[in-house]
Amino acid sequence: MRILIVSDTHGYHRNLDRALKSAGAVDMFIHLGDVEGGEEYINAVVECEKHIVRGNNDFFSELPKEDEFYIGAKKVFITHGHTYCVSLDPQQVKEEGRARNADIVMFGHTHRPYLEQDPDITVLNPGSLSFPRQEGRKGSFMIMELREDLAEYQQCYLK
Repeated sequence: MRILIVSDTHGYHRNLDRALKSAGAVDMFIHLGDVEGGEEYINAVVECEKHIVRGNNDFFSELPKEDEFYIGAKKVFITHGHTYCVSLDPQQVKEEGRARNADIVMFGHTHRPYLEQDPDITVLNPGSLSFPRQEGRKGSFMIMELREDLAEYQQCYLK
């Protein structure tokens, strides 16, 4: 299974289109918040299974604040992350994931890519497609490949 993970598009679809093209065929699409009204656009252009949560800039959105679901045998917990103080440290969201028995925790908000793989839990942030804050300031996203029980992650940057 191939999953495209994005965050913080802030209503700008050009880089989302570029990420979709770069990723190629995917089986699932995950957006970790701050779509800023882009839900309709995403629903129109993404044809596979989608999971989208509300971010701190999605003021009037009816999207869920958080979501839990399975990708194969892996339990996934997704949130934008701002209510877990992820800008300071991802430890609080990691502990929330553990409390929910999640295998994978995904968050956004910081606009910086992050990947931490412990024996019992993986915590990741794909960064921001629209307003990246990491060195080099290139829009970023992640591809997750799940084969059997093995998950592999690829950090990708827009060219």
